[in-house]
Amino acid sequence: MANFRFSARSAEGRTITGTLQAPSPDDAIGQLRGRNMVVLSLQEEKGNVGKKTPSKAAAARARVKSEEMVVFTRQMATMVSAGIPVLEALEILCEQTQNPGFQAILSQCVESVRSGMDLSESMAQHPRAFPKIFVNMVKAGEASGQLDEILNRLAEHTHATAQLKREIKGAMTYPVMSLCMILGITIFLVVFIIPKFQPIFDALGGVDQLPTPTRILLATSLFLQSQFHWIVLGSILAIVGIVAYFRTEGGRLVLDKLMLAMPIFGPLFQKVAISRFARTFSTLIESGVPILGALEIVASTIGNRVLEDAVNRAKESIRHGETLAKPLGETKIFPPMVVKMISIGERSGALEMLLKKVSEFYDEQVRATVDGLTSMIEPLLIGVMGFLVGGIVLAVFLPIFKLQKQMASGG
Repeated sequence: MANFRFSARSAEGRTITGTLQAPSPDDAIGQLRGRNMVVLSLQEEKGNVGKKTPSKAAAARARVKSEEMVVFTRQMATMVSAGIPVLEALEILCEQTQNPGFQAILSQCVESVRSGMDLSESMAQHPRAFPKIFVNMVKAGEASGQLDEILNRLAEHTHATAQLKREIKGAMTYPVMSLCMILGITIFLVVFIIPKFQPIFDALGGVDQLPTPTRILLATSLFLQSQFHWIVLGSILAIVGIVAYFRTEGGRLVLDKLMLAMPIFGPLFQKVAISRFARTFSTLIESGVPILGALEIVASTIGNRVLEDAVNRAKESIRHGETLAKPLGETKIFPPMVVKMISIGERSGALEMLLKKVSEFYDEQVRATVDGLTSMIEPLLIGVMGFLVGGIVLAVFLPIFKLQKQMASGG
């Protein structure tokens, strides 16, 4: 297969440029004529002769960043709204993307669309790059003829989700790094530095003559030093076991319950999940996805098993003719304000608009909570570091202070 760059005139009279793959120039011209296009120029890309199509393995391993998806979606929407056929738009985006894995995925989508498959169906073959919400919204756009508008909504949704995730991750990076450094410094001092003071302590009268804090610190230090390898091995095995358990269905449910029950971070996790629920649900309904299908997608993307189960129960209630607000309110997980807004939206027919308001409100709440946690955690970490390091230093110097006091009273 060779790559050909072409310029052709469509049936509507627009000049379209792009690339396509074909065994020969005649086959390339035949493909263009099959699309009701008049070929103006056709040139083989010599640098790509013999170039292999990206493999399915490369597409399966591909990781696509949120920023790349936002750019792809916006550019796709712009080209579709300008009247460029979906296949030509895909070919252009496939050619210009810098991510080899994403290029492999788009290349396979191009081949699928060229063979007669819908864009949504071709995207559904790559769930790691195009999640359910993406595929279903594109499918709704194809059915309604508003693909460009729905792609713009998808870009806004992806951008808002990625931005919120980035803000939370950025705010949590400093506390986590600081806590790791504090624990690392403390372990280093206790395991490797404190035992070196034992000869000094022996010279001061032996361990029995040391103050209680110093004896406790020295005993802890000697134990950790003698059992250090076993403690490290046990810690690694414990961490691996805990992670493996939390990856199971029951473990994930337990973990999500613990996250929501945490005294400081629990409300933050709840607000993030509700914001994601409202934004995703609003975007899907606004794009014409049926409410049961939208709830199924929302449940799989909400990011918390407790809320996922609540949404699934609400979906079953709706299937039996009930309203959405009633089962959500019975779960006691969604705040009364959210339930009331959903109830009003169902009665007024403006559910997607009110859900968008809920999402915007909780986005602001999350940002305010993150800012408050950041300003609170910094002095708290400084206090913890001062307590640990200061306690170690004090325990080391207490025998010296005691000796000075004895010498002063003896003198």
